[in-house]
Amino acid sequence: MSTTAHIDLSAFEHNVSRIVADASSAQTWIAIKSNAYGHGMLELADNAIKAGATGLAVLDVSAALRLRAHGITATLFAWLHGRHTDFAAANAAGIDLGVSSFAELEAVATAPGVGRVHLKIDTGLHRNGFAADDWGHACTRARALEQAGSITVVGVWSHLADAGDAADAAAIGRFVDALEIATGAGLKPLVRHLAASSAALRNPSARFDVVRVGIAAYGISPFDDTNGEGLGLKPVLTLQSEIADGGSGESIINSGWNDGIPQVSGGHAWVSVAGSRAHISEVHPQHTVLDGVFPVGATVDIVGGSGPRAEDWASWANTIGDEIVTGIPAHVRRVFVRN
Repeated sequence: MSTTAHIDLSAFEHNVSRIVADASSAQTWIAIKSNAYGHGMLELADNAIKAGATGLAVLDVSAALRLRAHGITATLFAWLHGRHTDFAAANAAGIDLGVSSFAELEAVATAPGVGRVHLKIDTGLHRNGFAADDWGHACTRARALEQAGSITVVGVWSHLADAGDAADAAAIGRFVDALEIATGAGLKPLVRHLAASSAALRNPSARFDVVRVGIAAYGISPFDDTNGEGLGLKPVLTLQSEIADGGSGESIINSGWNDGIPQVSGGHAWVSVAGSRAHISEVHPQHTVLDGVFPVGATVDIVGGSGPRAEDWASWANTIGDEIVTGIPAHVRRVFVRN
């Protein structure tokens, strides 16, 4: 067996349905950026909509256009743009565009068609978005472009920094102030969105009209105090290999960090071999050494299944669960199943 990622569509639909129900009056957009966190963007897009999501969020326009060509008619939201972003194609396809700067605003407005714009206010994450000092001018300019027929301001949005309850409360306050300024400038945004996975699950005051849920939809917790199953979610991905060789107290699997296994060794890192725990001794580019002798051909659950969860790997590698699943490279075969 080569390294294989099994993607459980039933688990994914369960998670999306659970999140949609928990979000209550807010709509749910599922983030399928970075090839759906390594799970398969086109394969999961239809299932997200089937399970109750009203929109999908991706990083860039090119991904959104692929989804339109795939047949997705629901809202598609893209928010990271570069000099070569095809805003004309985005406008023609009805892609909703996150806009974080004056340059982006003018680029959307000068492209053919009418841009569907979501103005972003920086509420404290400092990743992108209009600064508070520029927000009034941005709203005034957007209103002028709207009156000229170049754009429609569909929404106002931001990201939370998730730096703690007090920081989130302050960010929500800044977002509310930004909404009042937008309204005062004559804008009438229909969609206000701030919450991603963590706030969507635990902070109802941040939900507004839409929540954008990413990693939680894949059964991985955005929190340090519990894993996805503790939130009532199901792991979607199981990364598997098999025992290829062994002897002298160790076994080899033909999967290594080139196949998405983080470079950890010793300590607590382990995998499951036919249901039995095996500690990792060394991770090499194309193989991994396990302590103990196991039968050649035995199935190894590396992530998910009877093995450790993505959150476990994240703790061993000093990272987050998003990085574990997104780091599984494209050459690893994805098999889509229903369990």
